[in-house]
Amino acid sequence: MGPEFNMERPLRKAGADHLLVASMAVLLGVGLVTLYSASYSFSERWFNNKYYLISRQLIYSGIGIVLFIAASVVPLKFVRAMVPVIVILSVVLCLLTFVPFTGSTKNGASRWIKLGIIEYQPSELVKLALPLYLAHFFDKKREQIDSFARGILHPTMATTLFFLLIYFQNNFSTALFIMINGLLIFFMAGVKIRYFLAAAVILAPICALLVFTSNHRLSRVITFLWREKQDPLGAAYQVRMSMESVAAGGFWGTGFGMGLRKISSVPEIHSDFIFASYAEEAGFAGVLLFYVMFLVFIIRGYQTAMVQEEIFSRLLTFGLVTTIGSQALINIGVTSGALPVTGIPLPFFSHGGSSLVTTFIMTGLIVNASRFKNKAEVAHVC
Repeated sequence: MGPEFNMERPLRKAGADHLLVASMAVLLGVGLVTLYSASYSFSERWFNNKYYLISRQLIYSGIGIVLFIAASVVPLKFVRAMVPVIVILSVVLCLLTFVPFTGSTKNGASRWIKLGIIEYQPSELVKLALPLYLAHFFDKKREQIDSFARGILHPTMATTLFFLLIYFQNNFSTALFIMINGLLIFFMAGVKIRYFLAAAVILAPICALLVFTSNHRLSRVITFLWREKQDPLGAAYQVRMSMESVAAGGFWGTGFGMGLRKISSVPEIHSDFIFASYAEEAGFAGVLLFYVMFLVFIIRGYQTAMVQEEIFSRLLTFGLVTTIGSQALINIGVTSGALPVTGIPLPFFSHGGSSLVTTFIMTGLIVNASRFKNKAEVAHVC
């Protein structure tokens, strides 16, 4: 069984967790500086404007901050009432990626939709919608959690639906990422271990089949396992250049704006591989600072989750913190060569409005939950 919830402890309303907000603000600030440094050469070369990508990111940040403030103050009861709307909207937007004239295909993947001049990636909204749905459902059905038909079947179907919608966008890594984070919420809700064992028996061969029947995904796995034997200018090039950038930073780094490998050595260094630029310019000392910043954010987020009285708030906060934290770990693992290449962005750092705005909303909801704490648990956890 997962953790037990005591519904009789008194609730205390307090101010938002200032340390949590401060850690987010620092991450955003450092992320914007890193993005400008990593992107100005690319922007000048492709758009004849070295401020092109950073100016877009600043606009996304402005929108995100407004939504962050809204998410941090809106009553969570209202958020919960909107769960069906958010889930349906997520499904519709995912389906629109397959519709001509609305879906946008890049590099063989149909992951985006065009909304006028705006391009949006619906899988980012799913990272918010699925934790919302699972937290709502498991709270509502907490007395039936041991029943497969009444307590587990529906959330399993919802998780599978979102996995398939994103998988068929040719985005296996994000689909798998969302499914695993969803299963962690299952565990926190108290779903019995035997269901996870059954899921592992079913999912392991399916995931293996999905990898081995795709040349693109199989190539990434082979590159990861036998990187030294791969064509240095082929599939292993991006990761090898990223690892060299990380190593080039030494202890103190080259200084912001002084890194050289971002100019042409590492493809997509402004998005999925932005940590390579940060590590080169900030060095080992800067990497340690990055880990401290994210650890503060994650620890305060989990502490917030553990002192929630309502199951909905606890599961939602846990799911959102886990999603943001695991994105960071996976991105760093890819950049350093510890994991196969995926398309998982680095929160607050990677260029992209869909990811940044969704991260702001998720963080706003975490801060919202931090305003409500159990008197009996605060002293023990915090």
